[in-house]
Order: sequence, then C-alpha cells, then structure tokens
Amino acid sequence: MKSSKKIIFFLLTAPILSLASEPSAFGAGDLTSSQPYGLTSNEKVILETKQKLKKVAQKSNYQENKLDSLRERIDGLQSIVESLSRKAHNNKISLQKLATKNEQGLQNSNAYEERLAQQIQDNSVKIETLKEAVKELSKVVDDINLHYVTKEEYNTLVHDVNDFKALVAKELQSSSKKTSSLSGAELAKQAKSYYDKRYYTKAIAAYEELIRRNYRPAYAHYMIGEMYYKRKDYGKAISFYKKSSKLYSKASYMPRLMYHTAIAMNKTGDKEHAKLFFKALVKKYPNSPEAKEAKKYIE
Repeated sequence: MKSSKKIIFFLLTAPILSLASEPSAFGAGDLTSSQPYGLTSNEKVILETKQKLKKVAQKSNYQENKLDSLRERIDGLQSIVESLSRKAHNNKISLQKLATKNEQGLQNSNAYEERLAQQIQDNSVKIETLKEAVKELSKVVDDINLHYVTKEEYNTLVHDVNDFKALVAKELQSSSKKTSSLSGAELAKQAKSYYDKRYYTKAIAAYEELIRRNYRPAYAHYMIGEMYYKRKDYGKAISFYKKSSKLYSKASYMPRLMYHTAIAMNKTGDKEHAKLFFKALVKKYPNSPEAKEAKKYIE
C-alpha cells in the first residue's frame, strides 16, 4: 500500500515525466501500426489504397487457387466419363459376341447378358450424372472468369496508386518551396495568422516547416497539437503534445497543454491516465484556470 502511494505521489509531482511515459496514449500517427489512428487526410487515402491493394491481391490469389482446383476436378471427371464410356462400349461388344453363341450355352449366356445389361444401364446413369456435374463446374468456372481480377488490372491499380503518391509528394514539395523563402520569424507570423483564421491545413504545414528548421520547435509542436485537438483528432493531438513537453517543459502554455492532453486521453477511453494528468495539473499549477476546470473532472 505504501509503495502504491509513493508511485501516485511521483506521478502527481512530476507530470511531464508521466506525460512522456504513456506509450498507450502516445501511439498515434503510425502508418505501420496494425490499427493506426490519428492520420492526416493524405495518410488515410494512402492507407485505404494499401488495404484495397491487399484485398485485391488476396482475392486474386484465392480465385487462382479455386480455379486451378476446379480445373483439376473437371479433368478428373472427364477421365472418369471416358473410362465409363470405354467400358460401355466393351460391354456392347460382349453382348454382340454373346448373341452369336449357339443354343447350347444360351441359358447361361442369358443370365450373364442380364447382368451385363444391368451394368450397362448403371454405367449410363453414372455417365449422365457426371456430365451434369461437369456442366455445373463449368458454370462455376465461367463465373470465376467473369469476376476474375487479371494481373493487368492489378498492375494498373498499382500504377494509379504510385501516380497518386507522386502527386502528393509534388504538392508537398511545391508548398515547401513557397515557404522556404520566408525567414523563421516571418513564417511563424504567417503560421499564427493561418491559425487565427482557422486555416488549419495551411497552419499545420507552416508549423511543420518551422519544426524542420528547428525554429521554436516546442511551440510549433504545441500549436499543431492544438489544431488536431480542435479537429477532435485526439490521438494526433496527444502525440504532438508529448513531443512539445519533451522539448520544453517550462513553457507558459504547459497548463493548457496538460489540460487538453487529459481531455484527449479521456475522449480516447484512457480515463485512468486522464485522471492522473488532471491531478498532476492541479498539483503543479493550482492557481491556473485550467486547474480549476481539472478539479471538476476529478470530482
């Protein structure tokens, strides 16, 4: 019990360290994850396209395997039909030979003839049944061929995806050239102007450029987190809040960062960590407006 109290006291007195140690909450924006979340619009399109490609490939492989299996079955059935046809033909020849026998062996041959005739009849029924089965299998094969995704179609789809990626890269490069001519201060002013006008897409791109230039990166991460928070993309917001706090944990906006981080965690279902953040906020910044709001969540 005492050990648990020490752990909770440590979390309350060191919120930023707690902020940096929440891998379950700060796992957003990863395209390689099995269940990615917090993606941009371009990343979502690319992820959806990749998933479609994967489904098309799986469907193509499944249909190829099914088609090969059906072809093998048809070949086997055709072999059986041919074998039965040969047997029927041989039986007819045997009947003809029996008809030429003399009357002395007529009684015995009649019994054999009856058995042979019955066998021929049975074989004929089996042949008709197998022919119907072949017809049904042929229909299935035709249906598969009708909906089959060819390699050419698959390659065309891959080509379209690559073209889309190239287009996105070209647009990003063009946007980067426009902002590269501005100084860090000018770009920061422009980014804030976009933010105030709620042009979040342009503002995010500008702040990302500031991060690449290492111009006030902590604040740039915080502002990007705020915009994703306003868009209710809470996973992305948490990710950028975490990076901001790691870069500069004594910034004036830290109460707001912690408050929004806690709310974002609460929204994503991580209520336990959200509560710890609210408590840490009240403990570290008791006189801040955010601390007063945090108390409501704690209560």
